[in-house]
Amino acid sequence: MTAPPDACPVRDTSPEPLAYPFWTTGGLGLADDYGQLRDRPPVRVRLPYGDDAWLASSYDDVRAVLSDPRFSLAEAVHRDQPRIGPMPRTGGGLIALDAPRHTRLRALLAKEFTARRVEPLRDRMREVVDGLLDRMVAAGPPADLVEDLAFPLPLTLICELTGVPEEDRPGVRTWADTVCSGSVTPDVVQRHAKDFFARMDEWVEARRRTPADDLITVLVRACDDGVLTAEDLYGLLNELLIGGFVTTTNQIANFFAVLLLPGEAGAGGADVLAAVRDRPGLIPRAVEELLRFVPLLNGLTLPRYASEDVELGGVLVRAGEPVVVSQAAANHDPAAFPSPGRLVLDRPGTPHISFGHGIHYCLGAHLARLELQTTLERVTTRLPGLRLAVPEGELRWRTKEFFSGLRSLPVAW
Repeated sequence: MTAPPDACPVRDTSPEPLAYPFWTTGGLGLADDYGQLRDRPPVRVRLPYGDDAWLASSYDDVRAVLSDPRFSLAEAVHRDQPRIGPMPRTGGGLIALDAPRHTRLRALLAKEFTARRVEPLRDRMREVVDGLLDRMVAAGPPADLVEDLAFPLPLTLICELTGVPEEDRPGVRTWADTVCSGSVTPDVVQRHAKDFFARMDEWVEARRRTPADDLITVLVRACDDGVLTAEDLYGLLNELLIGGFVTTTNQIANFFAVLLLPGEAGAGGADVLAAVRDRPGLIPRAVEELLRFVPLLNGLTLPRYASEDVELGGVLVRAGEPVVVSQAAANHDPAAFPSPGRLVLDRPGTPHISFGHGIHYCLGAHLARLELQTTLERVTTRLPGLRLAVPEGELRWRTKEFFSGLRSLPVAW
């Protein structure tokens, strides 16, 4: 509820916002700064570009922001939004919309990603994973679990679902690498965008001529029926392709890093790996706990702007002020998850929010879960002796990028 004037909460009066994101030097651990803020109300932070923002990092505050319609994602498109890189987010896709328009457009695709529609893909996922593992085994160790498995699996599956020709799939990866980097210059982004959207034009026109059982056809029909604008079509297709594989790619590698790295043994990764090898029925539970434990996003989600004064965790966020949230910090809030720094397969109660919360809950959550479960099942079955092929200190981690993760994960078996 909006706080009445005579009951306004005390605002943070620190003279200078904190520098944000809180970068780590490498690996998958959360920055210590989050622990220092854990028992405080939301604080003001300053990102490398854009407006200063409020940071929500507790489980309750993050859920409140993600579910409250007074915090607008669409408004960020028209503002100098807080961000890591120089390029602001433009319109297009569901992440640039609020209800009711968001609800209407999401409904077009939501039925394609329900658990009932996705579950029949499990056999195809096993086939793709086994094919990739066959190539790894034939070539012999060592292999790079990032390049040989984590990238090609979700990229292949989302391109098959959407209808992207096989010869164009490397271009999808190049485009995703470009927009997910925090260091690419605007001129490079614009050059790649011109090439990629020209390629999307070709896919769309091909489906107008020859419809198929894929998501591009679904979008084209909706556009031709007047349900979508051309801008909507390209925005949704772009979002499907990038969101449909980048997050899962990073999480496949991150999951196995947690399970294999000696430095993560204190978190219980080795115990979880042994448990799922012996009892594959635990794999769905292990995936959920790994989703909670592994901080995929480097600290923040896309900014939301308050449409009116809103009380949040003891501070007053005034109309027009942005808020960023850390789902990773929320997933490690001890008030919601006792002993958050350990992997606990029988953890009760509170659901993680790695897929978000509210109307922007990840459209492809069921697909991602199935990919992660299938990968863990096939790898532990086919390569039971999987281990690191290099010392932990030689692993190359992404630093100061939007997603946490490894550039490569050399393994042997």
